Amino acid sequence: MKNIRSLFILLLTLLTLHSCVKEDYFDNTKQGNYEALWRIMNEHYCFFDYKKEELGVDWDEIHARYAYQINEKMTKAQLFEVLCNMLSELKDGHVNLSAAFDFGRNWSFFENYPENYNDSIAKLYLGHNYHIASGLKYIILDDNIGYVRCESFEEGIGDGNVSVMLQSMAMCSGLIIDVRGNGGGQLTKARKLASHFTNERLLVGYISHKTGKGRNDFSTPKAEYLDPASDGIRWQKPVVVLTNRAVYSAANDFIKCMKLCPNVTIMGDRTGGGSGMPFNNELPNGWTVRYSAVVYYDKDMQHTEFGIEPDVPLSLSGEDIAQKKDTYIEKARDYLSKSK
Repeated sequence: MKNIRSLFILLLTLLTLHSCVKEDYFDNTKQGNYEALWRIMNEHYCFFDYKKEELGVDWDEIHARYAYQINEKMTKAQLFEVLCNMLSELKDGHVNLSAAFDFGRNWSFFENYPENYNDSIAKLYLGHNYHIASGLKYIILDDNIGYVRCESFEEGIGDGNVSVMLQSMAMCSGLIIDVRGNGGGQLTKARKLASHFTNERLLVGYISHKTGKGRNDFSTPKAEYLDPASDGIRWQKPVVVLTNRAVYSAANDFIKCMKLCPNVTIMGDRTGGGSGMPFNNELPNGWTVRYSAVVYYDKDMQHTEFGIEPDVPLSLSGEDIAQKKDTYIEKARDYLSKSK
């Protein structure tokens, strides 16, 4: 009897394991890949409630609507297009589908808005004799205002790099940090730069992780702080940070932090957002999907997924462009000159 009972338990365990594997397994077919993608997003994506509130996104309705477009006779390119269209409903720049032949993306967070940046004109302010500190380009303008161009947070920004840069501009009456077009990079690098503009520990927001397959399975939000730079120089004079819609992800977080620092004014356009940390997963056919899986909030527990408003709104002036002037930089210089 004991052996029969043991055999029964073993069979029951095997049947349970088989059903669990079968539930999560998808064949490498057109329908299988579609269901796999929808399921991955359904279980791991972190903004469903927020996107439903802001955009009316109903992920279950989307599943039914796009399922009708899937058939086994469609080509890989056709399947890729349908899957990308489904993902684009989320309007999330961190949501991408990648195949060997294409890269699906949704860049509507900046493509549908004025660029408010002219690279050719902005480069005139840097000239040819600017300095470079780990990707940070900087120069002192002729009115004694420091100008720093930060195009990305992919570079290895450290306390030493930033301190050397700030030391060289110590005589300046103010500082402009231009992050327009900065699509992000490493969050730690963005906060490393921001840490040189505060003398006190600042509560900058909260972080919450996805903990289960349910759409509302999240960890308790954990407070995040920006600590003052422990090594090197901390800037004490007025600062203007220039933004536009193409400021995204880690650069968006940089604006979130800088907005709380003393003597800092944010000028320009609303940022593009991107407050979810991205993760990757793979479909049965080998295509890779990237999605937002960790939520970052501001200090008031508000989402910054759709961007952060500036303190002073700006737009590039057509008249300035004709005269090869950058409205953003000129307004920042004027503001800093009056702040002396």
